[in-house]
Amino acid sequence: MKKLIYSIIFIAVLAGMTSCTAPDPVKTKEDLKAAFNGESTASAKYAKYAQKAWQDSLSNIAILFEAASRAEGIHADNHKKVLEKLRVKVEGPEIGAFEVKTTAENLADAIKGESYEVATMYPDFIKDAETEKVKDAIKSFTWAYDTEKKHKAFYEKALAELNAGNQSNLPTRWFVCPVCGNTYDLASVKNACDFCKTKKEKFIMFMNF
Repeated sequence: MKKLIYSIIFIAVLAGMTSCTAPDPVKTKEDLKAAFNGESTASAKYAKYAQKAWQDSLSNIAILFEAASRAEGIHADNHKKVLEKLRVKVEGPEIGAFEVKTTAENLADAIKGESYEVATMYPDFIKDAETEKVKDAIKSFTWAYDTEKKHKAFYEKALAELNAGNQSNLPTRWFVCPVCGNTYDLASVKNACDFCKTKKEKFIMFMNF
């Protein structure tokens, strides 16, 4: 009987020690919610920007927006999964307001958004997750961060070619990794994702027919 009591006490003490060494990652949870809503908004916005580009007969830019929209949706879903692992009930997403303008203006807006994520948002979120030791959040944030750097460059090239009247010089095929959202054009696509090692055969392809 005494052994049983001592065992129960030991387990209780151990549980208490564990809870003390693993505090609630409050800041990371807030960051994940913000990233989930932000990526969901970006996905919805880029889908609308793609529709506008199709209307303007800018098909190569339209498929870039379509690919990026899917990638942002994957990022949002990854952030949501981490929240659920942290036992946070996820409702929404909350889609922010945006306006569809000319395709050139839409590209400029996309560049602005990606620049903020690359320069400020994700570096801060990754730092918070590292401080609070939330490995799944670090991975999800890093996948998104590395992808947004590529999106920013893609949009900058698209806007430069559009302004020069060379939209036809842009890629006609894009690939998105279904696991991490990493995005490739036809010239840069690899046999496996650079970020999560998913095989190319599983990539989602977007084509200008």
